[in-house]
Amino acid sequence: MNNSELPKVVVLLAAHNGMRWMEEQVTSILNQEGVAVSLVVSVDLSNDGSEAWFAQLAQQDQRIHVLPQGVREGGAAGNFFRLIAANPEADFEHVAFADQDDIWLPEKLHHAVDTIKRKGVDAYSSNVLAVWEDGRKHLVEKSQPQRQWDFLFEAAGPGCTYVFSPAFYKALRHFVLSHGNELKAVHLHDWFCYAFARSKGFSWFIDPEAKMFYRQHDLNHVGVNTGIKAVIARCKNISNGWWLGQARILARVLGMQDDAFVRPWINPGKRSGYVHLFINIFRCRRKTIDALFMGAIMLVMWVLNP
Repeated sequence: MNNSELPKVVVLLAAHNGMRWMEEQVTSILNQEGVAVSLVVSVDLSNDGSEAWFAQLAQQDQRIHVLPQGVREGGAAGNFFRLIAANPEADFEHVAFADQDDIWLPEKLHHAVDTIKRKGVDAYSSNVLAVWEDGRKHLVEKSQPQRQWDFLFEAAGPGCTYVFSPAFYKALRHFVLSHGNELKAVHLHDWFCYAFARSKGFSWFIDPEAKMFYRQHDLNHVGVNTGIKAVIARCKNISNGWWLGQARILARVLGMQDDAFVRPWINPGKRSGYVHLFINIFRCRRKTIDALFMGAIMLVMWVLNP
């Protein structure tokens, strides 16, 4: 099969001060097997030479396109929303997200595209193999059965595993273009994309097979929830209201504030809302331990908000 007959995949890569890992990540993307890859890059204003490096690379490889530089989005979510808005539905078959610091196995995209076609789904994500510089490895499992409302409380795995069908990407991009101001309050693009898909009736498959190395380091925007530090950070995000606040923002952005399930907890400070979520914890999280943890937090919030 010649290159013109291969499935065409556009990879959207968001970068910020990632030169330490960038070359290995980009090489693993451009060397994908069984697909014709093009790479669109948005470099959030950096000071490590990332912008110049990508500009030079784009001159050497016509598969690479770099968005106008010097823009400060202030986070991965804004960077990815910029990429979506700037990348029209054109001559491609699928769209994928990429971080700046991972390593993709050569068959990653072909496997995802093939899975989307075989299962007849609109979007794909997967488990990942987390790796540390000291040689440690850990399989991050996100492929538990989807729950009725899990999309309002968690993503479908790391965004760097996401691959979209053309129909889903078209709908996603239209929404991003028409709700740009509202999306500025959304902190996690991968959580939003999953929530958008599920709330709008698109089908999503979470693959138990891991096809990439998910690099862990001190500059991860969002890393693996393992170890005592991760547990403390997780508890902090829940206790300070960030996590449930983001769930409320997603529900409002997606127009779900009047849904019978959402209405009891959409406004903060209502004790009945915490009770409602406690009763429904196993409809809100895919993993049993996460559901139980959510239940414990809802009880604490109920006690602390008389």
